[in-house]
Amino acid sequence: MRIGCRNNWHIHHNQVQVLVCVSGRGWYQEWGKPAVELKPGVIIEIPEGVKHWHGASKDSWMQHLTYHKDVKENASNEWLEPITDEQYEQL
Repeated sequence: MRIGCRNNWHIHHNQVQVLVCVSGRGWYQEWGKPAVELKPGVIIEIPEGVKHWHGASKDSWMQHLTYHKDVKENASNEWLEPITDEQYEQL
């Protein structure tokens, strides 16, 4: 695990993603909305088609489980631009 690890903005098409934070501290954010802190026990259900990112806080590591539900035909992930250092440092 790496402190400050995060993924790019992305969208899950034709499926709902569920995140379950199991250890550490991190962030989940939907495009245009404030970030939500992830701590052990926090569960986030991400609707199909919502642009979002998730990852560790800048001074911690974070471990989470993910699964998909309501998976439809042609389900896919669309990877987009990275979270800028400026965006990330504001959290």
